[in-house]
Amino acid sequence: MKLLLVEDNQRLANLLADALRDEGFTVDRAETLSATTELCATQPYDLLLLDLGMPDGDGLDFIREHRQREDACPILVITAHGGLDDRVAGLDVGADDYMVKPVEVPELAARCRVLLRRSVPGSPVTLSFANVSFEVSSREVSVDGEPVSLAPRELDLLERLMLRAGHVVPKARLEQVLYALSEEVSPNALEASVSRLRKRLRQTGADVVLHTAHGIGYALVAKTPKDDDVST
Repeated sequence: MKLLLVEDNQRLANLLADALRDEGFTVDRAETLSATTELCATQPYDLLLLDLGMPDGDGLDFIREHRQREDACPILVITAHGGLDDRVAGLDVGADDYMVKPVEVPELAARCRVLLRRSVPGSPVTLSFANVSFEVSSREVSVDGEPVSLAPRELDLLERLMLRAGHVVPKARLEQVLYALSEEVSPNALEASVSRLRKRLRQTGADVVLHTAHGIGYALVAKTPKDDDVST
């Protein structure tokens, strides 16, 4: 899942971004509210982590304007202002959750996962397709009930494809949600992740195939007899 961390303290932002990446999230960063607005207009974020005391404006005003634009992306406020009035004000203008600095990363990661589950009403706790299951909260994958180990990038890719199982997901969309803007991504980075995931699914006996729609994107489809000895 792709997060935008809005924090002007570079040391803290570095620590939080690195810790969240270790938890399996893709993280972009912004140091001003104006940069946040620009990024939100061009990038698909699943969650915003917002410090209220920004150098170019009030975070509460940003949240209010964000909601007036009918942007439903959840917002988790992380701030040093921990008074009751501050928390109530943040929640009243449209924040979805509120944490007071200093934050503990395991709790922050857990709250992020909760907000991500809530952001899609009725979204399943477990994604299932053929004999493959993906536990969204724990990010555990199994094939025929047997656990399967995947690298974080392949987990993200599998989740996105399972959310749209049977349909082609555009390559550009996958690249947007899988990679942070600050990452140096090689031209074939996505293809390499697809190749590794395809190989792993084949090794574990998954009854699915990761299909390439050339020039368009990728789709997770049910395996057919002709796929048994053919790599797609």
